[in-house]
Amino acid sequence: MALINSTARAPVAITRMSHVVLTVRDLDAAARFYTEVVGLVVSGQSRDALYLRGVEEACHHSLVLRASLHGPVCERIGFRVWSEEDLGAAHDWLAARGCDVRWVEAAHQGRTLDVTDPFGVRLQICATMEVEPRMITRFSRHRGGVAQRLDHVQVLVPDVAAAAAFYMEMGFRLTEYIAPDAEAAPGGVFLQRKGNPHDIVFFRGPGPRLHHFAYVTPDTATMIHACDVAGEMGYGAAVERGPGRHGPGHALYSYMRDPDGHRVELFNTHYQIMDSEIAPVRWHPDDVTISTPWGLPAQESWFVEATCFRDTAVVTPEGLRPPRSLQRVLPAV
Repeated sequence: MALINSTARAPVAITRMSHVVLTVRDLDAAARFYTEVVGLVVSGQSRDALYLRGVEEACHHSLVLRASLHGPVCERIGFRVWSEEDLGAAHDWLAARGCDVRWVEAAHQGRTLDVTDPFGVRLQICATMEVEPRMITRFSRHRGGVAQRLDHVQVLVPDVAAAAAFYMEMGFRLTEYIAPDAEAAPGGVFLQRKGNPHDIVFFRGPGPRLHHFAYVTPDTATMIHACDVAGEMGYGAAVERGPGRHGPGHALYSYMRDPDGHRVELFNTHYQIMDSEIAPVRWHPDDVTISTPWGLPAQESWFVEATCFRDTAVVTPEGLRPPRSLQRVLPAV
């Protein structure tokens, strides 16, 4: 299946990834992890919700944690559009394609649209949000990984080609993809709106499920410092993968699991890709440098575990190959 970027104006004028809404069992435990290890700043808190943002972010929140006794799930992944007019256009475009769309009230946000895409991914779109002071020069307030801003999410879905086609029709641009040849169905796609390699990534797997969400960190030393803080605070086993380097995107990264099992990535070193003449980069699925340009591959959990969306059935695709995980590469001990 050929994936071709369109040069037409995006029918849904998304500007960037905006926020992620998760449920957790213990707000205090989650707050400790995300402020001291990841380095997010608390923007506000209610009896059952915590709002956090990166030190570079001026908008009120990029991560919302809601207390729940029913287990950790992803309630929504959020995008921004440029204007209220664009928000109305998004509603009409998505509704015309059979998506479940509804207007909702969301704290600290302007008019907000909840959407379930054709694959069961639960989205939220808004045009405005309350503004808070940037903390990027408040160095005494910086903690752990000094998370700068939310950059992207990765989602597992059974049919990557269908997801890619839908989001590209919406206006996302393909930057990199994983396939044995240009006509084959991709196993992974990297799609962007803000001008760097990705805002949303889809990989083939049982889904829909949220694999991870990612924050930019200032540099490699800060990322490693976050791992050291995690170890000191008793989260050492939660450092699931890395530090290491990706093939697609070329980022240096470290993945961690929060106390509820949600996966967060700290990374740096993106590149710019916004010009129309730049063709998508294809990676062969058997190329080991996709996930491990150097070092050992990820442990099995990184490939198979993810966060379910609320009230959404998980479908397992047929013919799923076992991952090249650490357990498969190393001999049994």
